[in-house]
Amino acid sequence: MGGTGRALLNLSLTSSSASSLRFSFSLLPSRFPFATKPLLPQTPRVLLGFRPFCSTTTTTTTTTAEESLIQPIKHSILLERLRLRHLKESAKPNLEPKQLTQKFKAEVDDDGVKKSKKKAVASSFEELGLSEEVMGALGELGIEVPTEIQSIGIPAVIEGKSVVLGSHTGSGKTLAYMLPIVQLLRQEEELHGMHMKPRRPRAVVLCPTRELCEQVFRVAKSISHHARFRSTMVSGGGRLRPQEDSLGGPIDMIVGTPGRVLQHIEEGNVVYGDIRYLVLDEADTMFDRGFGPDIRKFLAPLKNRASKPGDEGFQTVLVTATMTKAVQKLVDEEFQGIQHLRTSTLHKKIASARHDFIKLSGSENKLEALLQVLEPSLAKGNRVMVFCNTLNSSRAVDHFLSENQFSTVNYHGEVPAEQRVENLAKFKSDEGDCPTLVCTDLAARGLDLDVDHVVMFDFPLNSIDYLHRTGRTARMGAKGKVTSLVAKKDLLLAARIEEAMMKNESLEALSVDGVKRDIARSRITEQKDKREKLVKASNSRGKAKASTGKSSSVGRKTDSKTSPGAKSGKVPAKSKPKIAIKVSKRVSTSTGKRRVDSRSSSVSTSKLNVVGFRGRSSSSSKNANVRAG
Repeated sequence: MGGTGRALLNLSLTSSSASSLRFSFSLLPSRFPFATKPLLPQTPRVLLGFRPFCSTTTTTTTTTAEESLIQPIKHSILLERLRLRHLKESAKPNLEPKQLTQKFKAEVDDDGVKKSKKKAVASSFEELGLSEEVMGALGELGIEVPTEIQSIGIPAVIEGKSVVLGSHTGSGKTLAYMLPIVQLLRQEEELHGMHMKPRRPRAVVLCPTRELCEQVFRVAKSISHHARFRSTMVSGGGRLRPQEDSLGGPIDMIVGTPGRVLQHIEEGNVVYGDIRYLVLDEADTMFDRGFGPDIRKFLAPLKNRASKPGDEGFQTVLVTATMTKAVQKLVDEEFQGIQHLRTSTLHKKIASARHDFIKLSGSENKLEALLQVLEPSLAKGNRVMVFCNTLNSSRAVDHFLSENQFSTVNYHGEVPAEQRVENLAKFKSDEGDCPTLVCTDLAARGLDLDVDHVVMFDFPLNSIDYLHRTGRTARMGAKGKVTSLVAKKDLLLAARIEEAMMKNESLEALSVDGVKRDIARSRITEQKDKREKLVKASNSRGKAKASTGKSSSVGRKTDSKTSPGAKSGKVPAKSKPKIAIKVSKRVSTSTGKRRVDSRSSSVSTSKLNVVGFRGRSSSSSKNANVRAG
């Protein structure tokens, strides 16, 4: 054909419904009549041995023109499909709690403990199946997006499962069990007509310390304004009379310490009959710090009641920031069939916290190093917690900082409970009068404090205490800083913790004694491996020497039988210095090398006898030659 034709491509996209799409393509006629036919890329015909003239250039230009026209069309089609898919997904109804728990997959580790994946975090609380009353309480608190532990814990508790909720400190574990329990209480009132009664709570929350009781009680009070339920607090350190008066009125929930709750039960101020929900907050502390007998004493009547026919039993929720294998074994024995739900951040460092390790030499003053850490942090207006291992160390640090014009408050076991509450109030106040809290590990668990900087004056003795101390900062996604002063005696544990955090590994069950045992075991295994290698090498050398010695002795015997010089008693000149050197080496061994000779095998001793015998035979033959001369 003598000319080039132009064809225009027209696309019309019509969507009659959300589920169907109609596409129509038409080629507009150009100057030539053959343009009305579908324009398809024609591959040039190539004959073997011949080269087509100008066909490649024409086809390439036509194909590129068509691709440039079709490419934006494909892009628009893809965008339209994505838009329609988004409309379909948004039109789906909200998931029920059972469907949600199926959606939230979990992975099981070697111990049979379920760990949630990060994909399981819900985008809103509506997806978790919470009621409007509870959602109104969350709106007042200003909380919109659930955390990982709330995403996996709330549906499980709503379904009535007994679970252990494990997540790092500051991850919202209190709301993870408080919200579903409040909703279950309200549902019982609507379905079964159960109402509040004096001295007959339906839910009990046990906490190890008074400070944690106050924290949980504040959360319960904030929810009760919308959910319309009543809670009271009975903890150690407070007066009995006001607590008795509060228990005398209609109540739904009790928050208290195990000892004080048992005391009220013995005095008849609390009745077991209606208890349906039991929560152990900081369960690892409960079982690890001597609360086990009180918990078993509290559980005994509940288990007896649950064993009777017709009783619905009770639901148990255990909450913890750390869970060692020993405590997990106790929990599984005490609560048979309980389900463990853990987040991916359990026993790991907090991502939003910065960890610094300052290694001190023996000549440096630890208190002076503390001043160098505190001064720039306090100059920025930060709240700082200084952790010590003992009471004496805490007092010494408090006295030293007071002498250097630092305003501090103290928090340890010998400070009275009321004074501890006042000290915490001073530390929390926005006025900033006392921005430094010097404390022991008593303040490492269960306190919801807004702390910017955690300083470890004394390095902890295990990784669990390290995790609890660092949990006072960087709570609920906020940023924080952790600085550790590491003495020479703490280098092993600090190095192991630092290495585990750099690899994002679990910090479970790391301690000074454990690290020392691991190092000793590794050294013993290394020594055993070296000894085994030395024994194998010596055995291989002995076998090689034995084989070479046998072959040489057989060769010499055959030579002595065949050579005429051996019959006459003459020895070849080349063999004399070799025999003399070998004999001199063996004879002139010093006493210091006798250990090496004693370690040699029986094969080497037989070789010595052979060499010695050859030396004597050579010397006797030499004397015979002298006499003959």
